Amino acid sequence: MQPGGVKLARKLTTFDATLIVMGGMVGSGIFLTPPLIAQVARTAPLIVTAWIFGGIIALAGAFIFAELAWRRPAVAGVYGYLRDGLHPAIAFTAGWTALLISYTGAMAASAVAFAAYFQPVIGLHTPLWIVAAVVLLLLTFVNCLGVRPGSLTQNALMILKIGAIAAIILAGFFGPARAAAPLLQLPASGNWLWLVGAAMVPVLFAYDGWQTAPFIDEEMRDARRGMPRALLWGVLAVMILYIAITLAALRMLGPAGLAHSTAPAADMMQNVLGSMGVRAIAAAVALSTLGYLSNAILVSPRLYYAMAADGLFFKQLAWVHPKTQAPVVAIAVQGIVAAFITIFNGFPQILNYVVVIDFIYFALVAYTLFVFRRRDKGETRGGFLVPGHPFTTLFFIAASAAVVVRIFLADPRHTSIVIGILLSGIAVYFISQTYAKRKEARA
Repeated sequence: MQPGGVKLARKLTTFDATLIVMGGMVGSGIFLTPPLIAQVARTAPLIVTAWIFGGIIALAGAFIFAELAWRRPAVAGVYGYLRDGLHPAIAFTAGWTALLISYTGAMAASAVAFAAYFQPVIGLHTPLWIVAAVVLLLLTFVNCLGVRPGSLTQNALMILKIGAIAAIILAGFFGPARAAAPLLQLPASGNWLWLVGAAMVPVLFAYDGWQTAPFIDEEMRDARRGMPRALLWGVLAVMILYIAITLAALRMLGPAGLAHSTAPAADMMQNVLGSMGVRAIAAAVALSTLGYLSNAILVSPRLYYAMAADGLFFKQLAWVHPKTQAPVVAIAVQGIVAAFITIFNGFPQILNYVVVIDFIYFALVAYTLFVFRRRDKGETRGGFLVPGHPFTTLFFIAASAAVVVRIFLADPRHTSIVIGILLSGIAVYFISQTYAKRKEARA
């Protein structure tokens, strides 16, 4: 029981959860990663294949999380699955790395991206990190008011950015195509499988975020039925959006034009509406990033709250405000850490870090499905089951491991630092547990 005995409010519907799934995925990534993918995959068929394959991996993961959400509702997502399926120490590292690297770092990077697109719209000339920190703290305050104001803000921003992305897609499909740039050539020694694999890191970063939705299970009216549906509907909808915007960009810019563009969405809109289109797309990207930030700040603190409620983290993070019924301390701490990180990090620096951490935990969580199925002794009545299990689950585990290995081979030094921070969480867990037991013995 959390301090004060105040419980989280069950006010969220399946529709809210679906938009939260989508909002956790659609942020700055779809606007910033396409050139990186085109530079690696090089040809239109391989670029589209990378997005489709990335969507299949995300969907395979969503199927696994959907069954876990049915089997273990109200256990705080990744943290709860690892705690109950493997060991509390492994679960602790999920929150440890989320607070120090993956969740707050992704928020900081997206906030800086927001500032970069937002400032030209209003003619502001302020250091990007200041604008980024201010918007993070502002959204943190909104979410401290309660889950309903936070979810309404998230829903409104998600609907608006879907509209903005739809406008970009229409511009790409129906606007005039620019003169084609010279075609990119495949390396003589390259094969298509290696090129698609190399493009997976930015692709999967763009697809990342769906896994945080189960953190709000305790605040859903019917988590056992609603969360599996939200995960599948949300990931499918984003997959369709991403493939559509990729096809639109390829039609208008071509593979080489996409690879050489620093802001493909802006280039597309400029081709249709001129300078007015550039300002419009800058506002759209800022809006999209703001929607992601609102989502992340709403959902992610529930991880730290759950850890603290279990006695594995600072107990203050489990405090729920009696009026707003929100874990305000967890929300505030996360916002402050993310705001601080904006001073040091930008989008390119964080991409590999986030993907490495997330896919290590994806593989571990997928393994827990085998554990829970064995414990539940084949219980399937009225539940959601992963189609094709165990083969699809093993595919997701293998894909997750391949992504981590691919990043390590490309950047062993920084990947080793990230894994070192993860492993330090295990040491912190056992030290804190030893201290707690000694303190209890002295009491």
